[in-house]
Amino acid sequence: MTAKVLPPHNDHVPQGLSVLDAVIKRKSIRRFLSTPVSSATVRAILDGAARAPSGTNIQPWKVHVVTGAARERLSQAVLEAARAGRRSDEYAYIPSPLKEPYLSRRRRIGFELYRLYGIEKTDVEGRKQAMLRNFEFFGAPVGLFFAMERYLLEGSWLDCGMFMQNVMILAREYGLETCPQQAWCEYGGVVHKELGLSDHYIMLSGMALGYQAPDAPENSLESERLPLEEFVEFHLA
Repeated sequence: MTAKVLPPHNDHVPQGLSVLDAVIKRKSIRRFLSTPVSSATVRAILDGAARAPSGTNIQPWKVHVVTGAARERLSQAVLEAARAGRRSDEYAYIPSPLKEPYLSRRRRIGFELYRLYGIEKTDVEGRKQAMLRNFEFFGAPVGLFFAMERYLLEGSWLDCGMFMQNVMILAREYGLETCPQQAWCEYGGVVHKELGLSDHYIMLSGMALGYQAPDAPENSLESERLPLEEFVEFHLA
């Protein structure tokens, strides 16, 4: 089998990016430059990401890529629905109420993000406007939407998650960054309509893809991680 040749790197691509750096230095970017991303680069990232494992190789993922006028139409349609309060959840992402320790972790990262935005905890309108920036892809020129057939079971969610992680890591090889955005699923009905996505499919997540704005305060946010001892048990005997 002939090896696939990836498109040549452009000037934005860091040289010598190790796998370890690509993983541990990845973070969700919330302000992007408007610099275009070539379709060849997007194709190369998705083609490489498709090497993700899946149970018995069923490869359940489907991807919709939006750019240009299609991106703008989708963005405006969801923003209109969000401002009007026409929410149509695709699925429940977290339980309600959310218990500890998960609630504290969620609040901590949220308050830190608002601080970087310069939004006070009591500024409800400011927080709402910050949330709405999701539906502008935080300025990224490329939006990705991940879906799978509804009749598939929990194992396929694992498969699609590993595929998405591959996308986020491989994007960094091209000097690009990402932000996974489950927020789009809060307006699943609108996204289905705009993408022409059949009801036989469930939308799992959106994702912003582009070049990060280097000086944006919100892009300095680095979420904390638990020490190994808090989530790993070694069984040695």
